[in-house]
Amino acid sequence: MRNWLAAATFLVAALCSDMHVADARTFGDNDCTDDCSGHKAGYEWAERNGVTDESDCSGNSTSFDEGCQKYVQEPSRGADSDDNGDEIDDE
Repeated sequence: MRNWLAAATFLVAALCSDMHVADARTFGDNDCTDDCSGHKAGYEWAERNGVTDESDCSGNSTSFDEGCQKYVQEPSRGADSDDNGDEIDDE
């Protein structure tokens, strides 16, 4: 009985872990903390300002900086969706 309970507990933990990973969002291979809005903002800022050098992407937010850097690396990528193609809401 004890082995069955341990196996069931392990299975539930593994399934929950897989669901968490599936929910994770990325933008340009960078993990989003929540909804990728910081990455989108950085990308759009770099686009508006014609940033061409990643060293110009230093601010107070890691996600903003990563979005800016992604614009420099891939200016045709766009900022409206995450890496899975899910829309990023404006906030």
